[in-house]
Amino acid sequence: MSITSAYIHIPFCRRRCFYCDFPITVLGNNARGEYTLWQRDYVGFLCQEIEVTTKVNSAGLETIFFGGGTPSLLALEGLEKILVTLEKTFSFAENIEISMEIDPATFNLEQLKSYQKLGVNRISLGVQSFDDFLLQECGRSHSKKDIYKSVEYINQVGIENWSLDLISGLPHQTINQWQDSLLRAIALQPKHISCYDLVLESSTVFGKKYQAGDKPLPEDETTAQMYRLASAILTEKGYDHYEISNYAQSGYQCRHNLVYWHNQPYYGFGMGAASYTDKKRFSRPRTRKEYFEFVQQLIANQGKIHWETTNHTEELLDTLMLGLRLKKGVNLVSIKKQFGQETITQIIDTLKPYLDRKLVILSSDETHLKLSDPEGFLYSNSILTPLFLKFE
Repeated sequence: MSITSAYIHIPFCRRRCFYCDFPITVLGNNARGEYTLWQRDYVGFLCQEIEVTTKVNSAGLETIFFGGGTPSLLALEGLEKILVTLEKTFSFAENIEISMEIDPATFNLEQLKSYQKLGVNRISLGVQSFDDFLLQECGRSHSKKDIYKSVEYINQVGIENWSLDLISGLPHQTINQWQDSLLRAIALQPKHISCYDLVLESSTVFGKKYQAGDKPLPEDETTAQMYRLASAILTEKGYDHYEISNYAQSGYQCRHNLVYWHNQPYYGFGMGAASYTDKKRFSRPRTRKEYFEFVQQLIANQGKIHWETTNHTEELLDTLMLGLRLKKGVNLVSIKKQFGQETITQIIDTLKPYLDRKLVILSSDETHLKLSDPEGFLYSNSILTPLFLKFE
């Protein structure tokens, strides 16, 4: 299968947010997108990694996603060099989607115009909350005022395809604060809204400071109500709940992320980035020093990497775990073709208790299996657990 998607990890941040465990390099609060020696070195190694990568696609890249970190802290020279290297190495499809994560207060109007000229046509704005107290509690470097200024810039340059991120379940967060953020987000009319529930990672500030279920974290039932509220409000306002954490107006689903959820292959480049090619997965080192050493070794080996091969069972579980995140669910016809009728029978039998409770829905023609919205999505981990126990 041709690979038509690439994820690019840009690790630069002003500070580390209290919930973040991503591989990043902290530049300090005064960072303004200068092309520092750190950035030059990183971009240089990243471009070398791209150039030495074995090409699997034949039709050109159809999606590129710049994630981080805070990609809007990368100097324009660096962004341009990466895009030029990608196009030279893989070529771009005519209708390519180039997404870029940006944070409020990390860019200006001229930067957005430059992004457009370089081909960036989709923006993901990391808002997280419209409450200044909660933003401060999260360690974010922007304010509510910065959010509105950022959206003003987006509207001024005419970027129509943009997304807004929110986080629920934050310390001290109430239902009313969550509803306020949802309504303020809708009022700004983004084409896409992502609503993520806070996950406590042990290595983060929050993970060391809080225990799940303990105050000031909202109780489990409160976070469940937040999820139900988001689903109800956003769908009522015309946003399709097309994935467990994502909502989009018609025609504005994130094409790049759909590649992940359909368990299709993709390239990954940069610190900590993961690739999935030829049913093999590989994650790069998470620190700058080790990543640079990896690229040097990759060059010495002429692009050869030791890949972890995904076995038959892992492939099935990945397909189920990722596909059930989607509103459409998983295609049982495709699963039958790949894994056989007996596997379909085992899946249905294993999920019978959840089918009886309407948490899992089997289509009338028995071609698709999906989770109900919102209750099935809420219980997704519980629903997946017996599948993993069955097939592992």
